[in-house]
Order: sequence, then C-alpha cells, then structure tokens
Amino acid sequence: MKIYDFKLAPNPRRVRIFLAEKGLKVPLEEIDIMKGVNRQEQFLRINPLGGIPVLELDDGRHLAESVAICRYFEELHPEPALFGTGAFERATIEMWNRRMEFSLFVPIGMVWAHLHELTRARIKQIPEVGEQQKKVVEMRYRWLDEEFGQRQYLAGDKFSIADITAVVAIDFAKFNNISIPAEFKHLQRWHQAVSARPSAAA
Repeated sequence: MKIYDFKLAPNPRRVRIFLAEKGLKVPLEEIDIMKGVNRQEQFLRINPLGGIPVLELDDGRHLAESVAICRYFEELHPEPALFGTGAFERATIEMWNRRMEFSLFVPIGMVWAHLHELTRARIKQIPEVGEQQKKVVEMRYRWLDEEFGQRQYLAGDKFSIADITAVVAIDFAKFNNISIPAEFKHLQRWHQAVSARPSAAA
C-alpha cells in the first residue's frame, strides 16, 4: 500500500493530516506535479484525470480523490471517528465538509488559477475572475468567523474531516496572498487551535 503524494499540494495534505489524526503511517511516493509527472502516460494509467492523491492498494487497485481515500481509512480504523458517529453527526460533518469544498476551496482554487504566477504558463488567466473570487473568499471568512463564535469546531465540539478541509483551504489561501483579517477573532482562534495540532505538520 502507498499513496501518490505531492508535498506542496493541498489535497494530498488533507489525506496526510487525516492519517496523522488516526495515528497511521502509509508510505508516500512523491509525484512532482510542477514538472507534469502526473500528466505523463505512466501516471495517467493510474488516474486518467491526473489528480493526486491516489491510494494504491497491495492488490493493485487504486482510489483517487482525497475524501474517498479518507473514508476508506475511516472504515478500516473507525477511531477517532473523523466522519462522525450516528446519523445526525455524520450528516452534519458531511454538510460542513461539502460547504468547505464548494464554498471555500473552489473560490480559492479560482484565485490560484487566475492570479498566481505559477499557473500563468499553464492556463489562460482571467485576472478579473481571480479578483472577484478573492472577494468571495473574504466573504466566506466573515461567515466562518460568525460560525466559530458559536462553537469550537465546524460541526460541533469535535474535530472532524470538515476542519481538515477548512484548514487546508485557508492555508492554501494564504499561499495565494489571502490572509484571515485580524478582526475575525473567532476564525483566528479556530485556525490557531487546529494549526497547533501535531497532525497539521503532516
């Protein structure tokens, strides 16, 4: 078993944090996406979409998509329950994880695509799109600050996959020159707390 990984990419980091929270160690094989290794024929046979991370099982089967990989390990190692326990808690965590993916990760990804210098040679950038999505991210930060004024973690009083997605997204936003405004004290408090967890360094 091994995971095809790239240390600087956000989605592989989600899986590394998840595994660290579970206390699991899985061998990693670095795939340099900046050199286009993930777009070469050998890797495309593993994942035709070229995305990472990818989990390779001992029998040669593969699982792509970070949340799918995390769910696989949750089934094998249920504790701590990062996807929740019971119908309502699981659904609540699913709700918040999807919100973080669609309402936060997507606009941050658009900023990356349309404003960052590293993507300039790869796609036709539309800077106006990037600037508009930057404003969307700032709006989401205001919303999250209000939410964290009501509870410790996104889905309640337990750290979950939703918090992993959120912290990875926010750290990726910082890489794209979007920081949490100082006045958002609740969001700052949460970010400092989850960043201090040993798993955040994975």
